[in-house]
Amino acid sequence: MSETVAQHKKEAQQEVRVGVLTISDTRTLENDLGGKLIVDLVEAQGHQVVIRKIIRDDVPLLRIGLEEFLDSSADAILMTGGTGIGRRDVTIEAFQPLLEVEIPGFGEVFRMLSYQEIGSATMLSRAFAGVIQRKVVIAMPGSPAGVRLAMERLVLPEIAHLIYHAQK
Repeated sequence: MSETVAQHKKEAQQEVRVGVLTISDTRTLENDLGGKLIVDLVEAQGHQVVIRKIIRDDVPLLRIGLEEFLDSSADAILMTGGTGIGRRDVTIEAFQPLLEVEIPGFGEVFRMLSYQEIGSATMLSRAFAGVIQRKVVIAMPGSPAGVRLAMERLVLPEIAHLIYHAQK
């Protein structure tokens, strides 16, 4: 790790406030395994979930719902679902045009890591990350395996560092 990255990580806040958004037509809080996994992993790291919602795969509904997350005390919005290529997968269409800053490395590295686990099917993932109104926004697949990979290998190791830069 470079000296600059190490310094930024040291300066970054230690406790992160997170919003968890599940994008799904079929999930409820009781059967939302991906969203629950995000909550469990975030809290196990000593961070706080300040808002959690499930919103249907619908661009206008998702954009309206995003306002509540942007108005909350969350530093980051972690999303699961709707990142595939099916006709109901509209997470990208709903949120990517709103990004003020894109973080292309997240999707690139996620797909590289995913390829090591599932092979060429990883090309169906449109996982992405960016910044909206100084909040880090990360869109992960809906599968618990995809969520776990993204959270453990990418999101949790860098979340405070990402927020540090987004809020500068």
